[in-house]
Amino acid sequence: MTKENLATKYNPKEFEEKIYKMWMEEDHFTAEVNHDKQPYTIVLPPPNITGQLHMGHALDQTLQDILIRWKRMQGYEALWLPGTDHASIATEVKVVEKIYKDEGKTKEEIGRDEFLKRAWAWKEEYGNRITQQMKKLGSSCDWSRERFTMDEGCNKAVTEVFIKLYEKGYIYRGNRLINWCPDCQTSLSDAEVEHEEKQGHFWHIKYPVKDNEEYVEIATTRPETMLGDTAVAVHPEDERYKHLIGKSLILPIVNKEIPVIADDYVEMDFGTGAVKITPAHDPNDFEVGNRHNLPQVIVMNDDATMNENAGKYEGMDRYECRKELVNDLEAEGYLVKKKEHTHNVGACYRCNTVVEPMLSDQWFVKMEELAKPAIEAVKSDDLDFVPERFTKTYLHWLENIRDWCISRQLWWGHRIPAYYCDDCGEIIVTKVKPEGCTKCDSAKLRQDEDVLDTWFSSALWPFSTLGWPNQTEDLKYFYPTDVLVTGYDIIFFWVVRMVFSALELMGEVPFKYVFVHGLVRDSQGRKMSKSLGNGVDPLEIIDLYGADALRFMLATGNSPGNDMRFYNERVESSRNFANKLWNASRFVLMNLDAEDSEKEYEKKLTLADRWILSRLNTVTKEVTANLDKFELGIAVQKLYDFIWSEYCDWYIELAKPRLYGEDYNAKRTAQDVLLEVLEDLLKLLHPFMPFITEEIWAHLPGSQDAIIVSQWPKVSEEKISSDEEKKMQIVMDAIKSIRNIRAEMNVVPSRKAKILIVADKEVFGTIEENKDYLITLASASEVIVKEEKADIPEDSVSAVIGGAEIYIPLDDLVDFEKELERLEKEKTKLEKELDRVTKKLSNEGFVSKAPEKLIEAEKQKKDKYQEMYDKVLDRLEYTKNKLK
Repeated sequence: MTKENLATKYNPKEFEEKIYKMWMEEDHFTAEVNHDKQPYTIVLPPPNITGQLHMGHALDQTLQDILIRWKRMQGYEALWLPGTDHASIATEVKVVEKIYKDEGKTKEEIGRDEFLKRAWAWKEEYGNRITQQMKKLGSSCDWSRERFTMDEGCNKAVTEVFIKLYEKGYIYRGNRLINWCPDCQTSLSDAEVEHEEKQGHFWHIKYPVKDNEEYVEIATTRPETMLGDTAVAVHPEDERYKHLIGKSLILPIVNKEIPVIADDYVEMDFGTGAVKITPAHDPNDFEVGNRHNLPQVIVMNDDATMNENAGKYEGMDRYECRKELVNDLEAEGYLVKKKEHTHNVGACYRCNTVVEPMLSDQWFVKMEELAKPAIEAVKSDDLDFVPERFTKTYLHWLENIRDWCISRQLWWGHRIPAYYCDDCGEIIVTKVKPEGCTKCDSAKLRQDEDVLDTWFSSALWPFSTLGWPNQTEDLKYFYPTDVLVTGYDIIFFWVVRMVFSALELMGEVPFKYVFVHGLVRDSQGRKMSKSLGNGVDPLEIIDLYGADALRFMLATGNSPGNDMRFYNERVESSRNFANKLWNASRFVLMNLDAEDSEKEYEKKLTLADRWILSRLNTVTKEVTANLDKFELGIAVQKLYDFIWSEYCDWYIELAKPRLYGEDYNAKRTAQDVLLEVLEDLLKLLHPFMPFITEEIWAHLPGSQDAIIVSQWPKVSEEKISSDEEKKMQIVMDAIKSIRNIRAEMNVVPSRKAKILIVADKEVFGTIEENKDYLITLASASEVIVKEEKADIPEDSVSAVIGGAEIYIPLDDLVDFEKELERLEKEKTKLEKELDRVTKKLSNEGFVSKAPEKLIEAEKQKKDKYQEMYDKVLDRLEYTKNKLK
């Protein structure tokens, strides 16, 4: 060895930070436009600048890093492009809280310009925290290309897209029903509303028919919205209500007339078959109201308090109003009954406040035409989901998509590039504020106060980050990207929007594959959350066990699309694996002869050598195929089994006699094969465990460049031999069987035993030629291979393997004097147990008072002890005879 040895103990803290610094300093993560190479691109799903690394991030980023490191080693120009998202709602909440805490002021009191200064300052102070944490994980992103969804380039792209879509008629401003968060005080898209089953009620209410003793019974889960009712709808074929269609009802409490209308939307067999219509507070009612030209009565303010249209309930919170209104309905005889009811309730995905459907002037994207190419992309196989079942989720969302509300009542974000003329009401959409109104030439222009939905900018991420709308070299070379790695919970939020945006603006899909992974849950299978307090900090795990152990655990537990559970024990197991690899590598390096490295020798491959080289190439082929299919968990499990069992537990032990022997050619051959396999297994393992493999690689003789830029192992088909693998398996099975016999009989390792093997013709030669392995690894004094079962001692202990029977004479295994001593002690012990249980069962007091189960248990104990005692007596007699 010309290099210093590995440290005695595996301690990732000693080298992980040092290695990452080396990777950065030597620009190993930086991709170049290189037309001599094929590009491979992944864009990082941008984490929010408000967040910090959690276990979901760790899984998502580990999977991406595995793919990018693998492709880099395969010779691709691999770009993993990182960045962060400005997260409009979450960031604004943080900044507002900080301003109030520090100064006791609201954002309105300091004004928009000053607020944005504070927001950018907050971003600079806290926004890059998560990227620093990613580096602890080992993420090999091209940090020279790091982007932010509100940087100058992304901002330019957002403005460009808004104007393009507006000019094509896809973006419009309208008064429509939207999801409103009373707490965040902003609109939300359908995808930003999380639905959860909650226990609620159905209130059944009488709506009297005008000038009639009849009434129509309706049922509602939100009685407070009835203050905005403008009709009651029934199915046109419903015989119960046909005579009422066109007549008027009296809206209880409000005492105004509302019509009975007929609409196919109503389900005759659900509820009472009559539905209250509140166009300003229910999405389905909004559509019904448009079909029948119904008035739209808004009864709530933006903070979910009741407004002037709510009459005497004005100023009340929506739930306070509900309580009072129900009391009034009951008092006046309108309340029929109240029933328990479980239903889905929508809540804001940021603050968990129950969302209120509200009629509002907002900006929307027309989705019907934009969705069609995105649907076709999957159906024509231009875009593939892994696993394929998530195609259904994607298609279901697109095929049922509504127009997308993109305006948000916030200050932090991409401000909408629309200007309003205060004199004539003209709306002008343009990149910069015009000097005058394009219609009336008025100078009284003001920009829209709202910003765009965060997802509007992240929908452009795969191409805006590469320079679009400019036709940059990066865009031409690295786009379209190859794979998007993401959790299944973000398909509607992000994936769908990137696909239809890319098809509209770039004319092709943004990536070929969407690799969907599951969630990391706690050990009980629960989703990790702040409310449950069951989150696990990846940085704490890295500090305890090292980044490689965490990465390896996340990879081994991964099955595309499926959730996984986090156990500390699995991280410990991964660290044990790293420790095993470390010690094995150290052993190999310490047994290489530096002074003889240039000396020629005759290479003589043994069966063990040919076997391990065959297995190495087989595993290389399988791991590469698994990675190609995104089966990362299967790939890493095969590596684990190969490294731990076949290389460390078997091959190193098989090679030791030659390493310690006098045959120079045999010794050098063993060293050569040990090193060859170690080099390739480190390469195969590198994408999964980059730090330990880089550290060991640096100590290998002849290693010049870092392993991160080494070449992925190529498969040598000529070295793969199923025959050699079968032969070695026979030998290993024989060794394992002999070891098992010795273990069961507590034979000390120093006691050698003669091995007699009766083998079929198919395996005879294999065992005969490789008897030395049994002598060294199975503590055999000699090995005799026979074709027939003649002259086998009757008292031999036997085992059966494929094609052979193994016999070990008992005399060779047992020291009968020690065995006699052991058996006498065992006999005395069993006599005491039998005496105790017999006395217990003879005790009338115990038998009369004890439960039947306990008495039966004691009887079973007595039978067991008696059986054991009889066997010991038989063994004693046999052993004494042997000593005569």
